[in-house]
Amino acid sequence: MASLTDMPRLDNSDYLAHLAKDSARFRAVLAEADPATAVPGCPAWQSDDLLWHLAEVQDFWSWIVSHRPEGPDGYAQPSRPATRDELLALFDERSAALQAALAGVDPAEKAWTWSEDRTVDFIVRRQALEALVHRLDAEQTVGEVTPLDAALATDGVDEVLDVMFGRVPEWGDFSPLPHFLRVDCSDTGASVWVQLGRFSGTDPEDEVRYDEDDIAVVPDPGIEPDAVISGLAETLLARLWRRGDGADVHLAGDMEIIDRFRNAIHHPID
Repeated sequence: MASLTDMPRLDNSDYLAHLAKDSARFRAVLAEADPATAVPGCPAWQSDDLLWHLAEVQDFWSWIVSHRPEGPDGYAQPSRPATRDELLALFDERSAALQAALAGVDPAEKAWTWSEDRTVDFIVRRQALEALVHRLDAEQTVGEVTPLDAALATDGVDEVLDVMFGRVPEWGDFSPLPHFLRVDCSDTGASVWVQLGRFSGTDPEDEVRYDEDDIAVVPDPGIEPDAVISGLAETLLARLWRRGDGADVHLAGDMEIIDRFRNAIHHPID
């Protein structure tokens, strides 16, 4: 299998199309949900909390793309509406604004992000995948899960490992170890190589010192992996985002390496 790190990502137009489609599906599903229904993938949330979350996220990134600030400090968060109908109206407005802000923009243009990649390209990709994962949340909330797009889910496997779990903040360091794990998307033929290591550093905000297992996504090292995790792209994506139990994921190789990998990513992301 080819390493996903060496493969081209989806076209900008594909990300935009997925953002529109999955946002619409998210909205349609939650419009029929009881506002108090618990969200399985985010146990602290009810369905209205999920609706508010994505409305707020899309509002924030619409503002970033439209205003191109140096940082996020000037953003004014909207007030949370009190009723479901008002929440739906806010989501419709802010989702349309995000799609309009991104339409026709060169993805190479500069824009602030919380990542080292400060381009519109990062925002387009991140928001397409944000909408995909929260669409899955919405469907799980009402028990109506439908298949995820395989190409986007494959891209999402790379992104969650590389950006959400593997990103090293400026105040920290990653020390690689000679242990490699490969994650194979069996339906698309793509693979993501992961190197195990240790993360260390002190968070300047709360002065907490970290020294723990971590991972980094790397190009194919040209050797046999210590372990392999494989499954359908949507199954892997759901498991990595804690939205699936991984029952259909296949594990092979050194189980100690797999356990260390699990330990490194053993924290939830919303």
